[in-house]
Amino acid sequence: MRKTATITAALALAAGGGLAMAPSATAATACPSGAVCIRETDGSILSKNIFYSYGAHNLSNVTGYRVIVNSQTGGAGFQVCYEYNGGRCSSVVRGTGEYAPYDMTPINSVVLVP
Repeated sequence: MRKTATITAALALAAGGGLAMAPSATAATACPSGAVCIRETDGSILSKNIFYSYGAHNLSNVTGYRVIVNSQTGGAGFQVCYEYNGGRCSSVVRGTGEYAPYDMTPINSVVLVP
């Protein structure tokens, strides 16, 4: 509970916005170990939305509510950012697992951090 509250607070980008842990969907595609993934609304994960390397990853056509999955190992984290190339980002989130659907429309990049 404490971990979830901390993670949710760290990702609050705007009033009323933020991510929270979500239960796993059995029909959803698994995010590979070592990656951060963004799920499509149907539960699938497009190859363009699987990120392995540290640094900024610009998003293309990722709008609406999406689930973010952190499957990185070794305590690595991620940030969601309003600007391309990792500008105006949330705090780093290090918790692994799935996060409740989040409105990705204003989000333009995801940054993976060690």
